[in-house]
This record gives sequence, structure tokens and C-alpha cells, in this order.
Amino acid sequence: MRGLSTVFRKEVRENVRDRRALFNSLLLGPLLFPLLFVGMMWFISSAEQERAEQPLELPVVGAGYAPSLIRYLEQQGVLIQPEPADPEAMVRNQETPVVIRILPEFPQRWADGLPAPVEVIVDPSRQESNTAIRRAKTLLLGYGQRIGSLRLQMRGVSPQLASPIMLKDIDLSTPKSRAILAVIFLPYVLMITAFTGATHLAMDTTAGEKERKSLEPLLINPVPRWQIMTGKMLTTTVFAMASLALTLVSFRIVLPYMPVGAFGMDLTLGLTTLLKILLVISPVAILAAALLTLLASFAKSYREAQSYMGLVILIPMIPSLIFMANPIKAEAWMMSVPLFSQNILIGEIIRGEAVELSWYSMSVVSTLVIGLALAVLAATLYNRPRLIFSGS
Repeated sequence: MRGLSTVFRKEVRENVRDRRALFNSLLLGPLLFPLLFVGMMWFISSAEQERAEQPLELPVVGAGYAPSLIRYLEQQGVLIQPEPADPEAMVRNQETPVVIRILPEFPQRWADGLPAPVEVIVDPSRQESNTAIRRAKTLLLGYGQRIGSLRLQMRGVSPQLASPIMLKDIDLSTPKSRAILAVIFLPYVLMITAFTGATHLAMDTTAGEKERKSLEPLLINPVPRWQIMTGKMLTTTVFAMASLALTLVSFRIVLPYMPVGAFGMDLTLGLTTLLKILLVISPVAILAAALLTLLASFAKSYREAQSYMGLVILIPMIPSLIFMANPIKAEAWMMSVPLFSQNILIGEIIRGEAVELSWYSMSVVSTLVIGLALAVLAATLYNRPRLIFSGS
């Protein structure tokens, strides 16, 4: 195995000297992702808070039909705006997020004690309008409930009779379990980091060496070619693992600074939590290194290998996007599906749930089996002269 260790040391030494490799593999992802996300969360939080604190400017059509409603809104700090000529166009053109239209039949139905129609003209597809829409609807519903209670009292009926059921929420969540709502992205980021941390080395040690004509002299040495390729893949795996570890450490440092204190979340990642996540995600580094090395072996140049890698990076996105769009209950059979199992387990670990040891074993073993199978295939490919000299 001397040849394998020699190739491993050679690749590590060359890539440590390569500043581009160090930056791409060990600095770009681990530093960029945590800082980018925390900065984004602060920006979203401050923007939402600013919208919530601003006075609500509310154009009203037909304000004369409901003077008591208008007075109530003004008492709540709403700035009533003049009646627009075309309220639909005004909302559609983003001149205002919401317009209230009180219909002409409002006074008569109000006097008869019947539900009086009020239209809320909005465009909910505009995310920046959601705060204003929510505030306007909350005020209207609050006014309706207040008037309804007064009408019942005037008729000698207790308002409590209108609510035969009293709901009480018993919140079983913990600050730790609620944290997953804020870091639902974390499994996705770690998957991407495992692949991006291995991408540069996988391309450089295969397609890059073909392009530089340095692979052929290396293979002339009296060392089994599978050892040479295994040494290269081992280097790629080490860099991917280092990238993952640095990313986790970065998240541990920056997550406590996220503006989620008002939501009762605990985003502290303890040492035990970090080690569990690293155990779960480590096989993905081996899978990524083997898959990327295998694909890069078919490339004739570094640029061609880059075109392949752009598509491969989509692979870890698929399970993460599925779970974000359609959360499902974790089941044992899912642990045998690589990438899916890591998404589930990381979520359970962050929530502080007790995970069965068999689930860890199934996830690690299934991912390792596929990763090692790809590694064996990549290592044996270099016994084919056509593949070795494909860059010629």
C-alpha cells in the first residue's frame, strides 16, 4: 500500500500549495454559506419589523357607507387614504398593497343585523405586501368580532354562547425542536458543501492531470493503478470532510446571532450534536468524492469536467427540496436511501429527538456501500488505456 500513501501525500501537498484549491474546497463554502444565511435572516427580520412598525396607509372605497368602521380603523392608527379611481389597477401596479371597498348595500345589511360586505383588494403573490394585508384583515376581523359581541349583549345574550368550543393549544415543542424551522436549510447546505468541497480536487487530479500531461508519467510507475486512483480519491474525500467540518464549526459560531430569540428557538449546536451530524454526513463525502472522480475521469479537459460538475451539484438539491416542499414523517425504510436519510437524520438531531441506533447504521452503511462501489469502479477505470489517453 506504499504506492497509495505516496500518491495521497503527493496530492495533499500539491493541493495545499494550490491557493485556489484551498479557497474553493476549504474556505468558500464553509465561510460563505453561514455568513450569507445569517445576513439574509437579519435583512428579512429587519425588513419585516420595519413594515410592521410603519403606519398602515389604507385607501378606502365607499368610506361614507361605514363611518363607525372608519373611526375604529383610525383609532387603531390606520391612515385612511382618499378613494382611488381604479383600486384594482392601484394594487396591480403596486401603488398600494391593499385597498378596502365597502359596498353600497353595507348600511342596509348593517342596520338589519346581517353580514355586511367589505371587499379586500389584494395581490398575495407580492410577498412584500403580506404584512400590510395581514394587518388590514386582522383589524377588520377584530372589528367584526367586537360588534358581534356588542349585538349579543344588547339582546341579553352572553357572547360566550357564540363560541361553544374553547380551543387550548398544548405546545409540546421545545426551543430545540423549534430550531429546525429556522435551519431547515442546513441539510441542503451540508450536502452541497460535501460536493463543492470535493469538486475542485476531483477535477484537478483526473481531468486536470490529463490536460497537463502529468497523469501518464505517474501511471508508468510500478504501482497498481487502483492504488494511484484510490490515493487521489482519498485526498478528495479528506478535503470534502474538512470542508464539512469547517462548515459545521462556522454554523455553530454564527447561528446564535440569528434574530430568532422572539420565537423561543435554541439554535446552539453543542459538541455532541456536531459530532452526530458529522457522523451522518461523512459517508456523503465519500460518495461525492467517488462520483465526482468517476465523472471527471471521462472528461478530456478541465473545462469539460466543469460542465459535468454543474449537473452533478443538482443531485444533493433534490432530496432537500423535496423535504422543504413536502415534509413527511420519518420511517425506517428511508434510512436506506442515500441523501434522503441524511436530510431526515440531521433534522431529527437538531430537534433533539432520540434516534434509533439502527437508523444511524442503515444510513451510514447504505451510503458507504454505494460510495465504495463507485470508488471501486473509478479505480478500475484507469486500467483502460483508452480512458487514460483520452485527453491526447
